[in-house]
Amino acid sequence: MSGDSIVIDTSLINIYQFMEIKIKLDTIILYVQNVDRLKSFYTNIFNLKIVEEYESTWALLDIGNSMLGLHKIGDKYLNPSESPFKFDNNTKIVFEINENINEIRDHFINQSVIMREIKTFDNYDYWLCDGEDPEGNVFQLKQKKF
Repeated sequence: MSGDSIVIDTSLINIYQFMEIKIKLDTIILYVQNVDRLKSFYTNIFNLKIVEEYESTWALLDIGNSMLGLHKIGDKYLNPSESPFKFDNNTKIVFEINENINEIRDHFINQSVIMREIKTFDNYDYWLCDGEDPEGNVFQLKQKKF
């Protein structure tokens, strides 16, 4: 074994070349079953403004420094059942707020929004509270501790 040599495949080394570019997050697109229901949720609950919309297949909402797009998923992915559609994904949209997180959470709960408990972490400067939109997309409220 001491005479065996190790062969290293170098074909993947440095395949990604660094290039300095200036970017900003423009739009987050959620693929949804019911654009109108989620458009209503985000405009009524979060008071987001509609930038553009197309029938019941697309809506673009202003979320401050970026946009939130609601795009109807393709027919083959639609859930034909009458029960509310819940989409399982690994994305969380974080909204930083200046208002009291306890009051906002209570207000959302009174609007029938699913909200979890408020939490924080040691040596972390924010209060956090997760919630769900009508299709199960997770959002988080984030408030700076005073």
